[in-house]
Amino acid sequence: MTTPDQALAARSFFGSYFPPTRRAISGLFLLNGLYAGAWAPKIPEFAGRLDISEMQLGLMIMCFGIGSLILMPIAGVLIAHFGSARTVKGAALLFLPTLLLLSLAPNIALGVAAISLFGGLLGTMDVAMNGNAVEVEKSMRRAIMSSCHAFWSLGAFIGATTGGYLIETIGVIGHAALLTVFAAVALAFIWPFVLRDAPHRTEEREKVGLPTTPLPWLIGLMALFCMVPEGAILDWSALYMRNELGAPLALSGFAFGTFSLTMAAMRFAGDHVRDRFGAVKTLRYCTVIAMAGMIIAGTAPHGYVAVLGFALCGVGISNMVPIAFSAAGNLPGYAQGVALSVATVMGYSGSLFAPSVIGFIAEHTGFAIIFALLPVLFIVVLLLSHHAVHADVRERH
Repeated sequence: MTTPDQALAARSFFGSYFPPTRRAISGLFLLNGLYAGAWAPKIPEFAGRLDISEMQLGLMIMCFGIGSLILMPIAGVLIAHFGSARTVKGAALLFLPTLLLLSLAPNIALGVAAISLFGGLLGTMDVAMNGNAVEVEKSMRRAIMSSCHAFWSLGAFIGATTGGYLIETIGVIGHAALLTVFAAVALAFIWPFVLRDAPHRTEEREKVGLPTTPLPWLIGLMALFCMVPEGAILDWSALYMRNELGAPLALSGFAFGTFSLTMAAMRFAGDHVRDRFGAVKTLRYCTVIAMAGMIIAGTAPHGYVAVLGFALCGVGISNMVPIAFSAAGNLPGYAQGVALSVATVMGYSGSLFAPSVIGFIAEHTGFAIIFALLPVLFIVVLLLSHHAVHADVRERH
C-alpha cells in the first residue's frame, strides 16, 4: 500500500519532471499531429468531391507544402516580436477551423485556398510549438524536444487510424466537426499553462530578418537531409515493398507502420538518451543506425528484411530532427524564432517536396537503389553533427 509520504513524493517527482508547461506543449504537439493524421483518410473523399484526377490531386497537395513554406518564416518573425506563447496560441486558434474548411470546400478554387491555409497554419503552429518547446527546455534545464515530437507522432497515429472509421460512421462533416470541438475543448484546458516567454526584441535587429551568417543554414541543411529519407519512407516504402520485393499487401503496410512505431518509441526515450550522452553523440549514433537501416532496406532480398531495415530507420531518424530543431532554437545571438524557422522550413521542404522528385527518378531506376543511396545524405549530417552542441541547454543557466 502506498503511504501518504510516497504519494507526495510521486506527485513531487511528476510535477518536477512533467510540469504544467511541459504538459501544455506536449498537448499542442498532440493536437497538431492529430489534425495532420486526420487529413490522410479525408484525401479520397476530398478528391472525389472536387472531381479531380490523381495528377490534379498531386498539385493540390503541393499547395499544402507551398502554404507551409510561405507562412513558416512569418511564424519566425512573429516569435521574435511577440514570443512563442502568443504566436502558438494565435496559430492554434486560426488552425482549429481548417478541417471544416477542407470538408466544406465545394470547388477547386476554394479547395486550393482551404488546403493552402491548412498547410500554412499547420506549419505556423509547428514552428511556434518548437519555439515554445525550446523555452520549456531552458526553464527545465533538460531535453524535452524528442518527447514533444513523440506526442506529435502519437497524435498523427490516432488521427489517421480513427479517421476512416469516424468518416464512415458520422460522415465527413461530422468527423471534422467532432475533431474541431475536441481540439477547441483541449486548447481551452491547455491555454493557461503554455509557458509565457518574452519577445526577443533584445536581439540585434538585423537578426530578425533572414540570417546572414552560415550557421543557421548549416543546421537547416542538417534538418533537410534528416527529413528527406523520412519523407521517402512515408510516401514510397509500401510501393517499394509491393512492386519490387513482391511483398503481400498486409506486409507492405508494415514498412511505414514499423518505422512509425519505432520512431515514436525512441522519441519518448530520446530526451533521456540526450541528457545522458549529449546531443552530438546522440545525433551521431542515431545517424549511423539510420544509415544501417536504410542500406538494409534498400538491399533487402525480401519484404521481411526490408521491414527490419525500416524499423531500424525509425530508431535512428527518431531523434535526429528534434536535435536539429533544438540546436536551431538555442543558437546564441539569434532571434530564436528566425533561426528555428530556417531549420523548420528547410527540414519540412525535404519531406514535402523531395518525395515527388524521388518518385520521378524511381520510374527510371526503381526504389531499391534510391533507398540504398539515401544514406549518402546522412554522411553530410555526420559531418555537420558537431553543430548539435547548441541543443544542449543544461549548462546555460
